Amino acid sequence: MANAVVVAVMGVSGSGKTTVAVALAEHFGWQYREGDELHPAANIEKMRRGIPLTDEDRWPWLKLVAGWIDDQLATGRSGIITCSMLRRSYRDLVIDARAAVKLLYLRGSKAVIAERLARRKGHFMPPSLLDSQFTTLEEPGADEHPLIVDVDGPVEETLGSARRVLTEALASTETR
Repeated sequence: MANAVVVAVMGVSGSGKTTVAVALAEHFGWQYREGDELHPAANIEKMRRGIPLTDEDRWPWLKLVAGWIDDQLATGRSGIITCSMLRRSYRDLVIDARAAVKLLYLRGSKAVIAERLARRKGHFMPPSLLDSQFTTLEEPGADEHPLIVDVDGPVEETLGSARRVLTEALASTETR
């Protein structure tokens, strides 16, 4: 692929952003960045205590995510980053008019994701915040051109779907 592309993987906590992003980065040989690592310590502590973040908490973090994307594109490196980006306004800030960014939305049912969160160990985001995640979620509209992967099935199925939709999107971009 001649031109750099960055994939921003979005979804609620527990939708599989990290699992999918790591697998895609390995498959395509791209840089990977865990967007949660860009959160200020105060945000992580707030979530650890079960307190949902406010927009004021999120804006500095979202700007750091957008900055990582800009750095990747400026240096001609393709990459993949995870970022919940639950609201349209968050995606507008992170993706904006960056034509080289593909939005990959991991969509799943609340029941399946709650079950996964209950089994997850060692993450700062407690299952008690899942309701606030779904309340905040504004699914991407058609005008955002999201690549949508349903995550309610087995992980292998999700990974296969993610590789397929991204490969197809990259192929259609290259033929334009």
